[in-house]
Amino acid sequence: MNTSTPSATPPVEKKSNGLLGNLLFNIVLPVIILSKFSTEEYLGPVWGLVIALAFPVGFGLWELLKSGKVNFFSVVGIISVLLTGGMSLLQLDPKYIAIKEAAVPGIIGLLVWFSQHSKFHLIKTLLENAQLLNMAKLQQVLESKQLVPQFEHKLDVTNQMLAGSFFLSSVLNYLLAKWILVSPPGTPAYNEELGTMTALSYPVIALPSMVLMMAAMWYLFTQISKLTGEDIDNFLQ
Repeated sequence: MNTSTPSATPPVEKKSNGLLGNLLFNIVLPVIILSKFSTEEYLGPVWGLVIALAFPVGFGLWELLKSGKVNFFSVVGIISVLLTGGMSLLQLDPKYIAIKEAAVPGIIGLLVWFSQHSKFHLIKTLLENAQLLNMAKLQQVLESKQLVPQFEHKLDVTNQMLAGSFFLSSVLNYLLAKWILVSPPGTPAYNEELGTMTALSYPVIALPSMVLMMAAMWYLFTQISKLTGEDIDNFLQ
């Protein structure tokens, strides 16, 4: 008889489930409702919009409650969806949606850029909180070789690259919204366009920004190796 207790869900499986939930509630369901069920014979443009946007808002709130802590980017995401819904329900000109789409990542980019001049340096904070690197060991090596100022400069460059990924997202968001949202709000055509914009947001916006973020981390890790003369594996947790 096997008396061992069942093992916990593997981290990879948990991450996979989280990604699937994210895609389902933030992309798939809203796109289907906006594109297929916003006509007068189904939900209508108003209720179609409300129900479609309820999924990402509800999912975001559920994740916040489940984690038990406030995640800045989750809160920003929820606020962004609520702003989109509010502007659409008020039937504001689509150009304001485009401005909002650009403003959210643009403001985050500015916050990231200026964080390097404060005690809340984003890259340094991320490295410490993620426990990806053994920062104590790295700091010891840098201090022994008197390389701390050079390392701080590399952190600033990485921080600027990360801010650049948000600025890129800001430009792409604006262009995508201006290109797709051409119909008057409060119509099935507008909802369908909003669904199309949501569907295209990942391949058109998220992927290029993600590539730039990965490039920033690759730059930092290669610079750590060059500065210390040691393989980056020596500093990984």
